[in-house]
Amino acid sequence: MPEAPPVRDPYPLKRPLDALAAVVLLLLTWPLLLLIALAVRVDLGRPVLFRQVRPGQHGQLFTMMKFRTMRDATDASGTPLPDAARLTRFGQLLRASSLDELPELINVLRGEMSLVGPRPLLPEYLPRYSPQQARRHEVRPGLTGWAQVNGRNALTWERKFALDVWYVDHASLALDLRILLLTVGRVFRRADILPEGQSEVAAFLGSVPAPLSVPAREVSGAAAHTRSLP
Repeated sequence: MPEAPPVRDPYPLKRPLDALAAVVLLLLTWPLLLLIALAVRVDLGRPVLFRQVRPGQHGQLFTMMKFRTMRDATDASGTPLPDAARLTRFGQLLRASSLDELPELINVLRGEMSLVGPRPLLPEYLPRYSPQQARRHEVRPGLTGWAQVNGRNALTWERKFALDVWYVDHASLALDLRILLLTVGRVFRRADILPEGQSEVAAFLGSVPAPLSVPAREVSGAAAHTRSLP
């Protein structure tokens, strides 16, 4: 079995700052985490946490943790109902506020995720990426990312992956701080949670051979902003 490539951070302080921020945020939010856990237990029962295997840096699998937002419900044949049919009102509130993502701070503390990076998707998507799109796995996945603050689920898959790869090539402390600030605003506005007119995000089934690029005006604008930060 081939040895996994070494872990690479885009800049030296990324991992130490991730770990420090995860510790601080967990200490500050533990009462909220406890209240949400109790509410999930009452609304959905056990387990309180939703655990799912996701690919991290270099495609290495890890178990991502979130608060549960959906009930267990199946049709007559035992097949799980669509997400929209299993999502409770409380679960919708958690998703809309992104509070269901808070347990991922534990993944950040473990070094499996970063505060900022491409969002971790499903393992079955790995063979469907083009070589260019697969570059999104060159860095740790994040709680939020460049694609999340530039349209999130309102974007096409190709557009998301183009933005993810742009982040891989331009990641810096200044850009990460910008993304975190933009994320706070988007969470409060509850922007781009689902594609317009859809109740859930469609699966990624593969892409066109030629990867899409980020428009030059967007790249130059982000680069100019990054240069202006200390």
